[in-house]
Amino acid sequence: MAEQKKMLSVEDRLRLLYDLQLIDSRIHKLVNLRGELPLEVKFFEDEIEGLQTRIEKHKEEIDRLNQEVIKYKNRKEKAKEGIERYTQMLNNARNDREYKSLQEEIDYFEEEIKVSDKRVKEALVKVSQLEADIKEIEATLQEKEKQLEAKKKELDDIIAETQREEEELNKLREEYRTQLPERLLRAYDRLTRKFKNRLAVVSFDRDASGGSYFVIPPQMQLEIRERDRIIVDEHTGRILVDPELATEEKERMREIFTKFGNVLEE
Repeated sequence: MAEQKKMLSVEDRLRLLYDLQLIDSRIHKLVNLRGELPLEVKFFEDEIEGLQTRIEKHKEEIDRLNQEVIKYKNRKEKAKEGIERYTQMLNNARNDREYKSLQEEIDYFEEEIKVSDKRVKEALVKVSQLEADIKEIEATLQEKEKQLEAKKKELDDIIAETQREEEELNKLREEYRTQLPERLLRAYDRLTRKFKNRLAVVSFDRDASGGSYFVIPPQMQLEIRERDRIIVDEHTGRILVDPELATEEKERMREIFTKFGNVLEE
């Protein structure tokens, strides 16, 4: 393959570069068809995950509170048993000192019942609030899941519509790249990263999309048309080709693109 690259004429390289630009531009358009959908899908997925986590945490807190309710109800029952036991003993008290001691125990258990009732009431109020929050979150979750489903379907439809073409274009892209010298490819890749519209190779015709915005001197236009060396725009660094070559390659590549599905309008 290295020998094949060396045998290419400058014109062949210019045509390959321009073809590669057309392929990459078309792939870029296909990707742009998806727009913000992948980000929107990820946003809804993250939101849904966050809501599900909130629900799980609420349920864990409800379980903890329910265990607390059970604990304080058990403490209340034990306190009632203690009151009953010490009340019986109180009736048989032999002196004031014993009576006072038993009464203190009864008072302690009565206070324990009050505290237990308070804790049970507080826990049940929290459980009720959390359950109400869960219902609200679940309603929001259902709505977000519907929105996610719609966004996924929209994205899947676009991907399904363009998948074959994109796969074929990527194969063609690699085929063209293997025919070009590494030095040219590095320059081309650097330029595509530099410009937002990713145009690295353009016709010097001012009417060409993404072409040079500066007037190319007539002498330079003649040199570009000779196609015997690679010329770059001194203002942008883009590689320049003549309009005739650009038109020929656009027509040729359009026929190839049509075979892939003709999804995009040129």
